[in-house]
Amino acid sequence: MRQIHVLNGPNLNLLGKREPGIYGTKTLEDIEASLQAIAQREHIQLVFRQTNFEGGLVTHIHEAGEVMADVILNAGAYTHTSVAVRDAIKAAKVRAIEVHLSNVHAREEFRHHSYIAPVAIGVIAGFGANSYVLALRALLDMPPAA
Repeated sequence: MRQIHVLNGPNLNLLGKREPGIYGTKTLEDIEASLQAIAQREHIQLVFRQTNFEGGLVTHIHEAGEVMADVILNAGAYTHTSVAVRDAIKAAKVRAIEVHLSNVHAREEFRHHSYIAPVAIGVIAGFGANSYVLALRALLDMPPAA
């Protein structure tokens, strides 16, 4: 069965409480439930994880690579700071879509740079929780990773 890993970085466990004017009112559990409903209809296995630790995110990316799973990645602040996360995507040879709830390009200057975008197959930002749905639909339109 095809697997898609949805990996979430620091502070995303606080969705629904943290700056709802920027990140919305849906929780990470709400996002997971909506994606699981799509996964069930599409007969795919969704692996959903969140960590506040850079090394944990790197390990989750490696695990996705071991099973040739595609990745939907919201690395949070690590998007803008982590060469380790970037290198993990490349080393694990995963197809990753970078997602953001907010439009990072309409925010602070430091959020405009992504270490992940150059090794991702695409970037989706600014659509709130729907950014995840758009990423999942994009991957479903592609054949499984080989």
